[in-house]
Amino acid sequence: MNNLQPLKAEKRISSIDTLRGVALLGILLINIAGMALPDPAYFDPSLSGGHTGWNLKVFFINSMFFEGTMRGLFSLLFGAGIVLFVNVKEDSGNRFELLEVWYRRLIWLIVIGMIHAYILLWPEEILFAYGMIGLLLFPFRRLSPEKLIGISAAIVLVGVFLNVQDANTSKREQKHYFDAVSLIERGEEIPYETLLDYYSWLEKYAVMKPSAEILESRMERMQNGYADAFKEQKKKSYFFESEYHYRHNYIDILSMMLLGIALFKLRILHAEKSSRYYFLMILIGYGIGLSINYFETTSYINSNFALIKYYELLRTYDLGRIPTMMGHIGLIMLFCKSNLIPFLKSALSAVGRMALTNYIMHTIIASIIFTGFAQYGKWQRFELYYLVAAIWIFQLILSPIWLRYFRFGPVEWLWRSLSYQKRQPFFKK
Repeated sequence: MNNLQPLKAEKRISSIDTLRGVALLGILLINIAGMALPDPAYFDPSLSGGHTGWNLKVFFINSMFFEGTMRGLFSLLFGAGIVLFVNVKEDSGNRFELLEVWYRRLIWLIVIGMIHAYILLWPEEILFAYGMIGLLLFPFRRLSPEKLIGISAAIVLVGVFLNVQDANTSKREQKHYFDAVSLIERGEEIPYETLLDYYSWLEKYAVMKPSAEILESRMERMQNGYADAFKEQKKKSYFFESEYHYRHNYIDILSMMLLGIALFKLRILHAEKSSRYYFLMILIGYGIGLSINYFETTSYINSNFALIKYYELLRTYDLGRIPTMMGHIGLIMLFCKSNLIPFLKSALSAVGRMALTNYIMHTIIASIIFTGFAQYGKWQRFELYYLVAAIWIFQLILSPIWLRYFRFGPVEWLWRSLSYQKRQPFFKK
């Protein structure tokens, strides 16, 4: 039962670690708003944190380049990880043993994700979803890249279809809401279907556009110590691990994981393709993705962050973020092929090797500042990125130093020890 061992350092692929490091640091650009500001300020800056001047600029930049793309990269690399895991270990033990270790890894990842959500107070964390969806991945490991890309594209199209349906439903609900208001003013009877949509839109608006009083009460609970913050966040954690998970994650994350397996098999993630190949990825990816993202972002801002516009623009969300993500991959692979800034490349790779530890570290630092020191809801949106920059610098310095003396990050070490049911060596000789 002890034939299988964690991946040795010499078996790692530097470009994948570097890409994971970029994704890990980049995802904090998106998460920080949810960690520091009350929902739904994450996607509606008019509610909290400011939406003019530099606050609007950082929202625009995030929406153009990072929203959905960093999460996509993270998911894509998780999918690639199964191929790397299987390729290295399939000859080290029998198939049953390999399967057992893989599923034990995922079960423990689910547990870590639940601790991250409920105990460390980050409801929108991704580890629970990765563990749950990763349970489906093993049978896909031997499919050809073409089949994997086809299945991934089919899942994305299902997501687009559902987003179109949501947008159409929201437009109908909003129309019937105004129809009902008009009928009430005239004292006329409201048709049953119109009344249902009237209440649906009211409920949707109350959730997505809460009043200033509700936002203030949320901020007070988050500033009032761990016990009150736990009560506030546990409801969100349950929502993200139940209703939201089944509606969104199996489409969003599974499609990117399968794409990641395909890109790994095509050796695109190994920085082995020609520079021309990666230039084309950048040109096509950014050309399509950023054009759609610009249309979405400017339309949303020009509508003064109207709720109906938010739902309408979800129809093209994946059509913008996925090509932009591919452009990011091309750019990072070119960086990996080059001799530019080698110390940064090495530091990013170290951050990627400790991605699980660094990811949870983001939450711990944010919880200490925004709940422990009662700063939740008090910072403007642009000020949050001073903290992001400080965390980036800290992790880019700490990660390479840590890996000089230790084989893994502390959370990675714990996860591997639990997965292999054997205490793993921690210190380097």
